[in-house]
Amino acid sequence: MRANSLALRLFVTATLWTVVILVGTAILLSSLYQQAVERSFDHRLSVYLRSLVADVASPDIPPDKFPQSLGEPLFELPLSGWYWQVTRLDGKKDVRASRSLGDRQLTQLPKPQRGEIETETREGYVQGPEDQKLRLIERAVDLGADGRFLVAVAGDAAEIDAETEAFYQALAITFGALTIVLILTTMFQVRFGLAPLKRISESLTAIRSGTTERLEGNFPDEIAPLARETNALIDANRQIVERARTHVGNLAHALKTPLSVMVNEAVSRGDDAFAVKVREQTDIMRDQVARHLERARLAARLTTIATLTDVPAVVTALARTMEKIYRDKDIAIALDAPQHTRFLGERQDLEEMVGNLLDNACKWAKAQVAVQVVREKSAPSGQIIRIIVDDDGRGLSPSEREQVAHRGKRLDETKPGSGLGLSIVVELAGLYGGKLTLDAAPIGGLRAELVLPAG
Repeated sequence: MRANSLALRLFVTATLWTVVILVGTAILLSSLYQQAVERSFDHRLSVYLRSLVADVASPDIPPDKFPQSLGEPLFELPLSGWYWQVTRLDGKKDVRASRSLGDRQLTQLPKPQRGEIETETREGYVQGPEDQKLRLIERAVDLGADGRFLVAVAGDAAEIDAETEAFYQALAITFGALTIVLILTTMFQVRFGLAPLKRISESLTAIRSGTTERLEGNFPDEIAPLARETNALIDANRQIVERARTHVGNLAHALKTPLSVMVNEAVSRGDDAFAVKVREQTDIMRDQVARHLERARLAARLTTIATLTDVPAVVTALARTMEKIYRDKDIAIALDAPQHTRFLGERQDLEEMVGNLLDNACKWAKAQVAVQVVREKSAPSGQIIRIIVDDDGRGLSPSEREQVAHRGKRLDETKPGSGLGLSIVVELAGLYGGKLTLDAAPIGGLRAELVLPAG
């Protein structure tokens, strides 16, 4: 899920950046192209402008022959969108214009701003006859004694708009196709670029579930160090746990011998008050040592990478063992354990939990013990297994069920055992995230239901 989330974030980020870059590029290209079209159009207008300026400056051209050298039929067609106009600026009302203007006049550009030279050529957009949008260039000409004139030439800006519109459409199609190609390319790169991370994620899941022990396979050079260090961490964790187990075992043996010596010495002194007190305290010491060593051993086990244990094989083997142990009671053990039911944990832990439950059931049963294994879904933890052990013994009251789950509590001192069995099952199941519940069995005795994570 995390790999998918990373892939999604990378894909969205790359897509957004792709769109932003393409949109920015499209805007820049559109602006540059429009400027290029306007410069080309202005160059065309400036040719006519220079011809008009030359004619204005020539004293030999009579008014009825002005201008002489434009040669553009559009200036003759009424309201064609192509116009020229020469206006005196020295106070005399003298305006000469193209026939296409008729009796109308061109709108002048705004007056030059401070710092601009009045005789420079200026260009811009103005509103023409019939609300036409015109591209206009104009230039002021000073002929000294002959006067000052403003020469202006305008062309229909629809040509510029049509040219840029065609370019925009082609640009939109091109960049749209390019966007799709880049998004698909990004998707391909993200999908296959993150594939090694997905493989590592799946391998780690498999390691946690117990189906494999290491990250296997070939990884790219960028990912290989991660896989190598992860495997090294797994190996180091196993070594630490194995050393902890060894130390726990050594400690257990080291403590058992002195305690046994103390007990034997106390027993040899009979009913002496001091000997009785020593036996009492050594029993407490044994109980505490067993309790804490067991907890340390169980905790050490659960720090290792999870393994999978076949439940039917373990239950079947334990049932056959209990039938032999309690052969004199002629106990019949009925099994219902579906194949391919697996426990997410170590085999020896499952054997200890189920073994304690079966031993307790056979110890109290009259003639019958039933074991049922059920696999089912559980919302918080996914899959769980229920191992139900029933016996036809005398059963337990609710208050007695509470007592037997506590370490060292025995309801019948005539039965062999230390009273640690069920409490060990409770602690071990709790370390795996499971639980043990006691209830009345349908066959008349006690029901012990063990809930554990399934693999």
